[in-house]
Amino acid sequence: MSALLDKHFTVGTIKNVLSLHVLVDYYGAKKLHQLSKGSTLSSTLFQASGSAFGTSGYVNITNVKGGKVGFASEDNGGEFNSFYVKSVMEMPYNISILQISKVITSADAEAPTAAPLSLNVTEVLPKQGCKAFTDLLIATGVAETYQSNIDGGLTVFCPTDTALNDFLPKCSNRATVLLTTLATHGGNKYDFNIKTDGEDVMVKTKVVTAEVTATLIDSEPLVVYEVDKVLQPRELFKAVPEEEDEEAPAPKEAPKKKKTKAPSPKASEGEEEEDADSPIGSDESDGEPADQKSDKDGAFGSEGQKSIVVMMLSLWLGVLLV
Repeated sequence: MSALLDKHFTVGTIKNVLSLHVLVDYYGAKKLHQLSKGSTLSSTLFQASGSAFGTSGYVNITNVKGGKVGFASEDNGGEFNSFYVKSVMEMPYNISILQISKVITSADAEAPTAAPLSLNVTEVLPKQGCKAFTDLLIATGVAETYQSNIDGGLTVFCPTDTALNDFLPKCSNRATVLLTTLATHGGNKYDFNIKTDGEDVMVKTKVVTAEVTATLIDSEPLVVYEVDKVLQPRELFKAVPEEEDEEAPAPKEAPKKKKTKAPSPKASEGEEEEDADSPIGSDESDGEPADQKSDKDGAFGSEGQKSIVVMMLSLWLGVLLV
């Protein structure tokens, strides 16, 4: 990559060169070595973007001598200057990342591109609903820092006027809050995380979670997003524990009931029996077959008495039927 950086291309030109390295088809290591007729042309993101002239956004992939696989842009006259090194990651047939020996060169991709628009931050932001934020930038002198960094690309999270006006009375170090990641130095990172949930985008510091409510500007080299809260770095404000970091206390285990066996048929009449730990309505007690229940399980205390009752009920039923 150093060979590309040494050419000091503009951001637009580097974007074109990098997009030439993204093929819009799946090529794993196996597929590279089993090309039909040993060669193929693959369209790239550079071609798909519409920035390529003619077919210059295609890459020629060819199995060359010695088992090597070469890559060359279509406008490179068939000269292979880059070769397959190894597969870094493959998820057939969705995406693969392949390491190659050199940057794929292309006269069309490396052609000069229009310079980024010259933007004045303090003129652009008020027109997009960021007047209170812009006034604060000017008052603290931070606007000059924004402007000096804009040529290399700048992403600004602009709090709504309501969110900013509610926050300012509580903040004494306003300049550092406005700088956020531009203020990174030493052990202070002033960083944040971006999390998405469907179409919702959240900007999370260790102190506050703000939602991106609108895209105000998206014109290279400046992007401005409206957020509903002021981003507060943990280096300046008290961090709030995140929900996922707080472990819920483990539920206490219910005390186990002590299992007791039902008394054997030989249990003495004077001994008290403990209830067996069996489900309500169970026909068996703790593994004992139904035909081995204790006498006391019966309604009248003995098998003989039960038999007499059954016979009497049968006789009465027979009389009634007659």
